Amino acid sequence: MNANPRILIVTPEITYLPPGMGNMANYLAAKAGGLADVTSALVSALFEQGADIHVALPHYRQMFHFNIGQFISEELRAYKTKLPGERIHLAEDRIFYYRSNVYSPYEEENPKLALAFQREVVNNIIPRVRPDIIHCNDWMTGLVPAFARRLQIPCLFTVHNIHSLNATLAQIEDSGIDAAEFWQSLYYQHYPVSYEETRSHNPVNFLASGIFSSHFINTVSPTFLREITEGRFDFLDSSLRNEIAGKNNSGCATGILNAPNPSYDPSSDHALVRNFTAENCLAGKALNKKALQMALGLKQNDSAPLFFWPSRLDPHQKGCGLLAGILSKIIARYRREDIQIVFVANGSFQPRFHEMVARDKLQRSVAVANFSEELSRLAYAASDFVLMPSLFEPCGLPQMISCKYGSLPVARDTGGIHDTISDLVPGMNTGNGFLFKDYDCNGLEWAIDQAILFYKLPETERCAQVARIMRESVVRFTHAVTAAAYIKLYEQMLARPLWPA
Repeated sequence: MNANPRILIVTPEITYLPPGMGNMANYLAAKAGGLADVTSALVSALFEQGADIHVALPHYRQMFHFNIGQFISEELRAYKTKLPGERIHLAEDRIFYYRSNVYSPYEEENPKLALAFQREVVNNIIPRVRPDIIHCNDWMTGLVPAFARRLQIPCLFTVHNIHSLNATLAQIEDSGIDAAEFWQSLYYQHYPVSYEETRSHNPVNFLASGIFSSHFINTVSPTFLREITEGRFDFLDSSLRNEIAGKNNSGCATGILNAPNPSYDPSSDHALVRNFTAENCLAGKALNKKALQMALGLKQNDSAPLFFWPSRLDPHQKGCGLLAGILSKIIARYRREDIQIVFVANGSFQPRFHEMVARDKLQRSVAVANFSEELSRLAYAASDFVLMPSLFEPCGLPQMISCKYGSLPVARDTGGIHDTISDLVPGMNTGNGFLFKDYDCNGLEWAIDQAILFYKLPETERCAQVARIMRESVVRFTHAVTAAAYIKLYEQMLARPLWPA
């Protein structure tokens, strides 16, 4: 076994790469969600520990921090030759070059993006890198594990969410991937009788294929893995549930918690009007609260309890309907306290909150803003609580980020939230948030009430708890802890014999 195995991480998203990986590392950023932050943190931690790490990602020229004119300059044209060991591998295809988002709002275009990316990984990047381990991330990489299995390369597949798309073998092969070589290792909508029968009429499920054909899988929290294998989610496709349960029963599945981008640090975050630490948290948060209130047109009151919604406004997963059902009631109940609720998020439910604010004249108490990285970071620092009433949560990063900024989660006890947040008991110096179990409006309302009771504690007592939570979070929610868990899993994979494809 190689003492320092070569690891190829295949991902459609990235936030940053460590500068030591090459002179292009600081230019590469393409983010749609937490996957980008998690992958970046893992790559950085592995690289800092001396791992022979390589990254494959699409060449999003427009999203990357250089323009076409710069790119074709002589200096950047030769950038690959300057990378140590050629560690960054960009999948070249015109479909990526002029995009402003990782995924398309037109669902029919996303399989084309996934196939173009995987074609380059399978045909060019893997043969060039010759990795000892391949680590694939989410449905856009779901065909790669089947190819890795044919080559007898151990492959880890990380399930970040449960979204997936399909494509037929014919579409896959027309994209330039010779799937006939590994078609039996893919997962189909119906049981495949023969290659000919399957090719044009039996769609391949990308996510299920990644789970089915990989040697090991991991979810991004232990509890989410347990919830899936126990059949907690009626809405989850049975093929995904069965494949994940099968991997788990055979000892080839685990849960590894994500960690937030280390740049989320209130002592150095450039988006804040005043940086702060655990030692001066309430004073620092008060100044940032005033700045956020001014920016969003809220009533100016640094003593107002401020709740922040940090996640996309997805009505199927994130619990938007629960908050909508009690929003006016909560504002009325705590009008004397000047309660405020801030949304910095996009999503299909956003118009509904705009309508509620206009209808009930809540503009001085409720602000609904489009997502902005700078505004979101300010809201973490300004807020006292974050709202995460999710139906399910594979991992979640906002609850970890918020604790680092002294903003305590009001959240449903599920998935990664369960693994990172526990009930706050000030008298015992334990816990870091306010959890509810039943997915309904009453549960969320109760949790908000508990948060307000905490907010009314004497300032010295409240400050002591917020400071404790901030200090504990710096140690607990770090990419070094996450990387150590992945390294252990890589070692386990390399030590285990591989069965033929």
